[in-house]
Amino acid sequence: MNLSFTLRPLVPSDHEAAARLLHRSLVTWYQSRLGQGARFGDSHEPFRLFPEVYASLDPGQAVAAVDADSGDLLGVCFVHPRETHVAVGIVATSPEAQGRGVARAMVSPVLDDARRRGLPVRLVSSLLNLDSFSLYSRLGFVPHTFYQDLAISVPVAGLAAAPPQGAERVHSVTDVAEAARLADFEQAWQGIRRERDYAFFLRNQVGAWDVWALEDAAGALEGFLVASQHPSCVMLGPGVARDEATAAALLWRALDAMRGLSPVFLVPCAAAGLVQQCYAWGARNVELHAAQASGPISPSRGIAFPTFLPETG
Repeated sequence: MNLSFTLRPLVPSDHEAAARLLHRSLVTWYQSRLGQGARFGDSHEPFRLFPEVYASLDPGQAVAAVDADSGDLLGVCFVHPRETHVAVGIVATSPEAQGRGVARAMVSPVLDDARRRGLPVRLVSSLLNLDSFSLYSRLGFVPHTFYQDLAISVPVAGLAAAPPQGAERVHSVTDVAEAARLADFEQAWQGIRRERDYAFFLRNQVGAWDVWALEDAAGALEGFLVASQHPSCVMLGPGVARDEATAAALLWRALDAMRGLSPVFLVPCAAAGLVQQCYAWGARNVELHAAQASGPISPSRGIAFPTFLPETG
């Protein structure tokens, strides 16, 4: 197959095609390699949330690869520029175009632009998908943190376990003016800054977001956690906590607010105590991911909860 394609920005009229491509790409790859295509459902409709969220956050940044003759969408790469870095979101190609250089062609200009701006590029890559992991490695990405993907079905009556210490101090955040405070905390503990993301979550206009925070007795922030309750993406993250105890309190409170749902969340493999706590609540492993970066990254402290929408890296 002689595949000729061009790159251009993804536009709103592409969203339907992008959702179909994302769904078909994931189902085909996971079914052919792992026999797990059914995990992504029968409909592409839930995947419309991805282009819609990125179009709201980063208009004009997503990359589309289109067939030079037919104009059909062959690939999509979501790009998430921020103050301290550039994040790459999900990268997908149509099954017919896989292995023909489309993904590399979409990511390479992002890397070139970030280098010109002196910024690292960050992403989260599935360790089950060695094709994508290998692509990113060849492009110069280096893993720095490994995460366990945990899923839990929260009973309608709530978690049976008693709340951990500090859970009673976790409260909902709704004021958009708090976005700068959350961004300051993440920058201090994780070395990255993305204030616009937190303003986006707090405005809650695209998707369905909750923001939780825990403060000490003096009112200083100890951690925060974002939760998505949108039917297309029931997931916890992003979030940052000072330590495992703070992370457990945030997780418990966010999960308690998702009764009857089955959220997914990422926990650092190295946070052994937190992982065991999640197991005790009924969480189970569903996948593994690696946070990778191209270019130098700042040292990090505490516990980070990455997510896939928008990509946090």
